[in-house]
Amino acid sequence: MSNIIQFKPLIPKATPSQRIQSVLDMVAQLRRKPDDVFWLKENAEALNVLESSGQAVPSEALAVYGEFYDTIEHKLQFFPQYYRFFLSIALDLEALGFAGDKAGDLAHWCATQQLVDGELSDLQRAEARRLAQRVDVELTGLEGLDQRLHHFINTSATFALPNKKAAYELTHIIFYLSEYGRRDPAVTDHTVKSLHFVGILSMLEQNADLLAEVCIALQFCGATVPADWTAWLTKHLSDAQFGTGSVMADDYHQYLMCDWLAQLQGAECFEMVVPDQVGSIDMPRYQTGALRHLSQAIMDTSGLMAVGSVATQTLSVSLPPDVYDMLEFVADTSEHFDEFFEKFTRQSPILQRDGNRLQVGH
Repeated sequence: MSNIIQFKPLIPKATPSQRIQSVLDMVAQLRRKPDDVFWLKENAEALNVLESSGQAVPSEALAVYGEFYDTIEHKLQFFPQYYRFFLSIALDLEALGFAGDKAGDLAHWCATQQLVDGELSDLQRAEARRLAQRVDVELTGLEGLDQRLHHFINTSATFALPNKKAAYELTHIIFYLSEYGRRDPAVTDHTVKSLHFVGILSMLEQNADLLAEVCIALQFCGATVPADWTAWLTKHLSDAQFGTGSVMADDYHQYLMCDWLAQLQGAECFEMVVPDQVGSIDMPRYQTGALRHLSQAIMDTSGLMAVGSVATQTLSVSLPPDVYDMLEFVADTSEHFDEFFEKFTRQSPILQRDGNRLQVGH
């Protein structure tokens, strides 16, 4: 043969254990310093994803936390305002197999110090309660908490308008009430509708971070997760890029949430990770700002809404073709789209015209 074809050997695919170790090394050692509160946040999130999705984490991967764990009680005592991060990290390390039993003592100390009394938000109270209950510690002063949480997540109209703070509180309340999918959160159809409303907004904005959390929350509720949403997120995750840029404003959290959803749905963890090449994480950016265009168009026509009754009004807006295509696509992804859109367009006028007078609408 005059032509010789040379085949290069395939690079063996990294094992899940190797990929987990690479990610934990990155988060624990390369992105930030342990005295940075964002180090606490990122490491708590990474360990929580691995623990809640049932990953088998090798002891050598957890060894990177040895020095931190050895002095965790001293750090907690000096930084009690971050007690939820410290508790979360200790609990998940021990649940994943790290040799130690400090989490129970830390939770008892936090309860004795009544640190939960310093929380202004029911969301943080719910997280603190969930963490303490993992080691059978009961916090006091939380009467009526579940009732308030359910009232908030059942008020679906709240979530038909863009409000990221409320949206992330919704998903996290489901995480805590369900013990990250381990128990029935006892939600109603109104809560599922709330999650759909946030999911629709996330699709229109192409916000993968929030959409992934919505899909996870729906799964924890035992509700059907729209297939079009998960398909879009799967494609989005497959386009992740790992580089050497700044980690201060990269897409680490977005990547982690998308991968968490993939893990919960049966995929291998961190499939995109190549050991020793993990650095900054960049996720795809999209040009179509459907949510912004749609909101602006509706606001520009709001003057028409003060005339006539809601039943006889027809809202007509002009949208760029790509925005209209996105809106049409999203409309078919959720059974709750029509009700969402009615609330999103604010077609419930405050003022109605009665002859030459204006009266308050009902």
